[in-house]
Amino acid sequence: MTFDYDLFVIGGGSGGVRAARVAAQGGAKVALAEEDRYGGTCVQRGCVPKKLMVFASEYPGQIADAQAYGWTVHAGGFDWPAFRGKLHAELDRLEGVYRRLLANSGVETFDTRASVADAHTVELASGGTKTAKHILIATGGWPVLPDLPGAEHALTSNEIFHLDELPRSILIVGGGYIACEFACILNGLGVEVTQYYRGAQILRGFDEEARGLISEEMIRNGVGLHLGTNIIEMEKLDHGFRVKSTNGDERVFDQVMFATGRAPNTPELGLERTGVKLGRNGAIEVDAYSQTSVPSIYAIGDVTDRVNLTPVAIREGMAFVETVFNGNPTPVDHALIPTAIFTQPEFGTIGLSEEEARDQEPIEIYCTSFKPMQQAFAGREDRVLMKLIVSQETRRVLGCHIVAPGAGEMIQLAGIAVKMGATKEDFDRTVAVHPTMAEEIVTMRDPVRSA
Repeated sequence: MTFDYDLFVIGGGSGGVRAARVAAQGGAKVALAEEDRYGGTCVQRGCVPKKLMVFASEYPGQIADAQAYGWTVHAGGFDWPAFRGKLHAELDRLEGVYRRLLANSGVETFDTRASVADAHTVELASGGTKTAKHILIATGGWPVLPDLPGAEHALTSNEIFHLDELPRSILIVGGGYIACEFACILNGLGVEVTQYYRGAQILRGFDEEARGLISEEMIRNGVGLHLGTNIIEMEKLDHGFRVKSTNGDERVFDQVMFATGRAPNTPELGLERTGVKLGRNGAIEVDAYSQTSVPSIYAIGDVTDRVNLTPVAIREGMAFVETVFNGNPTPVDHALIPTAIFTQPEFGTIGLSEEEARDQEPIEIYCTSFKPMQQAFAGREDRVLMKLIVSQETRRVLGCHIVAPGAGEMIQLAGIAVKMGATKEDFDRTVAVHPTMAEEIVTMRDPVRSA
């Protein structure tokens, strides 16, 4: 059978674009369809604009530190429209980069929604169908709103970058990394932030000691964090939202933002009619090679709900090309992935939490918390955390957790050692770089506890 393309990719995010252009560079005839902006969640609605907002929100603290160090500086008001204009210009630039990468690689693009008609056919919303030997679905995920009257008027992480003006007050509902990051960002930009989370502690699933410190620091920095709290009802007013919560409070906020989860973007893709199996929450079920239950159809990235991180989607796309077009079956390695959460302070982590590790085998915990030199000199009360989880039997470092300014930069490098299987003694043999915060990772000699 003759096909229009060797590969048709549905979704123009980081994973789909990487797979499309690498396959095309290898000689495959490739097409890609994207109904929205190229770059996907990361470039347009996530990592990139969020990190730029993180940078913007940190300047008040830096200005206060500069004054403590003897500089004569004064903070003026934050100009949200000016920042937002520059932010959107940068996102436009990055979208142009993605489009040029595809064009220069010979990938044909369709700016329209696409769905799967059968195992080898893609239907375009703009009209017509295309056939392909292989179909790759990389449509990502999408924020979900709770089933609550009035919630349809609230913000999600998609809309937060497009506000005409910053609200004076905002309620953020959720306790995951998206909720916590935006609570810190908006607090730093001068918004009065209240955060409700129904659980006992934010950042569920991460190391308990690390998430406890982040929670304490967020509260100390001005975030009104209420744990064990959820919305009972909310009403859209002419200017804001009236919200009643489980803690008995009834307040009016200028804006409400829900960060209560994301779902794989599979509705209206036509997967049911093709026999592609969907799992929990609508995620596409795939094997270790990202192949679905239909042999010609593959899926990568957040739409599979495996590890929802941009670099992981890119790795999955590369493994897909290696498997399907280079004749080298390559399973995706999801073990020991370093991660950063851009709260204030930042959180960098790789491997097992203390709680996960102690359920697995006998461990030793090496941990220290202290005031870092730069902030302590400025009279701030900030504390940081350095923590290693070590196997008693093999001495391997099973987990590394850092709560500190620049933790994302630190964990990228520490992650190499952990991924390589470094032992505690390998860390001990490494000479400290002094004076730094990170030197504590290699100077902790005695465990604080065993489990």
